Amino acid sequence: MISRFLKKPTVILPVSLILCAAGILTGCKSQNAADIKTKLDDKVYQMIDRKWQGDFGAKANYRIEGAKPGPNDISTPRMLPAGTTLSLAKAVEFAADHNRSYQTEKEDLYVKALDLRLAKHQFEPLLFGEASTGYVKDGADEAITGGAGIGANQLLKTGTTIGINVAAAWVDVLTGNARSGLSRILTLSIEQPLLRGSNPDIVLENLTQAERNLLYQLRTFSRFRKEFVVSTISQYYFVLQSYDAARNARNNYDTLVDVCGYAEKLATGGRLPQFELDQAVQDKLIAWDTYVQAEKNYGQALDDFKLAIALPTETKVQLDYNDLSVMSSVAMTRPAFSETEAIETALARRLDLSNTLDTINDAERKVLVALDNLRPDLRVVAAAELRSNGVSDPITLGGTKDTSLAGLQFDPHLDKVAEENAYGLAMIVLNQNRRFYEEKVDTVIVEIREVYRDLNEAIQRYKVQSEQLSLAGQRFENTKYLLQYGRANTRDVLDSQRDLYRAQDAATEALVNYTTAMLRFYLDAGILQVRPDGMWRL
Repeated sequence: MISRFLKKPTVILPVSLILCAAGILTGCKSQNAADIKTKLDDKVYQMIDRKWQGDFGAKANYRIEGAKPGPNDISTPRMLPAGTTLSLAKAVEFAADHNRSYQTEKEDLYVKALDLRLAKHQFEPLLFGEASTGYVKDGADEAITGGAGIGANQLLKTGTTIGINVAAAWVDVLTGNARSGLSRILTLSIEQPLLRGSNPDIVLENLTQAERNLLYQLRTFSRFRKEFVVSTISQYYFVLQSYDAARNARNNYDTLVDVCGYAEKLATGGRLPQFELDQAVQDKLIAWDTYVQAEKNYGQALDDFKLAIALPTETKVQLDYNDLSVMSSVAMTRPAFSETEAIETALARRLDLSNTLDTINDAERKVLVALDNLRPDLRVVAAAELRSNGVSDPITLGGTKDTSLAGLQFDPHLDKVAEENAYGLAMIVLNQNRRFYEEKVDTVIVEIREVYRDLNEAIQRYKVQSEQLSLAGQRFENTKYLLQYGRANTRDVLDSQRDLYRAQDAATEALVNYTTAMLRFYLDAGILQVRPDGMWRL
C-alpha cells in the first residue's frame, strides 16, 4: 500500500494552504522560556510606566524578581558579613530589596498589568488555526486525507464582530472509485448588535475596568511603599529603644551593686540598720531580674526586625545605636501647618482615598451594564463563503461557487430574572461604595486628628521627661552624698535611683514616640514621598 501511495503524482498544495500550514507551524514552534519572560516583562512594564503618575513617588523598586531591573532599582546582597553595623539607611535599603511583603506587592502590580494585557487583547485580532492528516478506509475505498485552516476574529468597540477563515482539505485516493482532489473554503462573517451590546461604553467596560484596576494597584503600591518605610524606621527605632532599655537596666543593676556594697560597709560599722541593707539587697535582686528580662526583650526585638527586613535571623548584626544620640540632638518642632490644613491636604492627596472615590464611578458603570443586559438582542448578521468543488486540479480555483447571506437575528429576551437580579445587586454595590467612601473620609479625618494629637503629646512628654531625667540624676547624686553623712537613709538613695532609671527609659520612649508620630503624621497627611533608595522625604 505504501509503494502504491509513493507512485501516485505528488499533490501540490495551493498558496492558501501553504500559508495556512506555515502559520500554524509557526504558532506551534517552541519558544525559549527566557525569551518569553523577557517579552512579557517588557509588555507589562510598558503598561505600568504609562500609568505611573508623579504623585506615586520615584519610579524605582517596582519590578518583580527575575525581571530586568530599572536604572534606579536597589540591589543589595542577601547575606551580610557577621558583625555588620546596620545603619538606618542601609536597613531600609535592604528591606526594600528583600522584604517578602514588598515582593508580594510588586507581584500584585504585575498581575494587574497582566489582566490589562488580556483585556486589551480581546479587541485585537484573535488568530486560530489547525492542521490534521489521517488514513481513511470505507469499504473498497482507501485514502490519505489532510487539511489545514487559519483564521481570525476581531471585536470592535462598537460591538461588531468580524471573522475570516481560510481552510483547505485534500484527499489522495489509494484504492476505490473516489476522486482525489482539493477543496478550499474562504469564509467571511460579520455581526453588528443594534440594541443590547451596541453602546461602545458597554462593550469596552471590561477593558475600562482593567485599566482602572491597574491604576488602583499602582496607588496601592505607592501607599504601601510609604507605609513600609515608616514601619521599617519605626521598628528600627524600637530595637534601639529596647537596646537602650537593656543598657539602662544594666547600669541600674551596677549602681545598686555599688549602693549595696556601700550600705554593707555602713551596716558593718553600725552606722546603718540591717533592714536598710536588706532593702538594698532586695532592690539589687529585682534590678538583676529586670535586666535579664530587658536583655531577652532586646534579643527578641532584634530578631523580629531581621525577620521584617528578610535578613537571615542567624546573621550576627547590630544596629547603629548612635542614632539615638542623633535623634536627641534634633530639635522637636510641630508641623508647619495646622490640623485643618493637614486634613484638607490628606483629603486631596491620599491615594487610598482616591481609590475609594473612584470605585463609586466603577459601580455607576456597572449599573449601566446591568441595564443594557435587560434590553432585547437585535443584530445584523452577514456572511460570505467561497468554496471549491473538490476538482482534481489543485492549482486553479476553477469550479468554485460562492454563497452569501444577510439577515437579522432577534431575541426578545423574555426571561429577565437573572438580569433583573444583577441590576438590583449593582444598585446595592453602588450605594455601599458611596457609604464606604463617606466612612473613609471620616476615617482619614480621625486619623489626622489622632496623629496630630500624638505628635503634640510626644513633644510635650519629651520635654517633661527630659526635665525629669535631669532632676532625677541630680537627686540621686545628692541623696548618695547625704547618705555618707547620715543625713539620708538607704531608702532615699534606692528611691532616687529607681526614679532615675525610670526617667531614662521614659525619655528614650518619648524620643522614639516623637519620631514615629512625626513620620506617621506626614504619611497620613499624604505628603510623605519615598526616594529611590527606599528612604522618605517630603
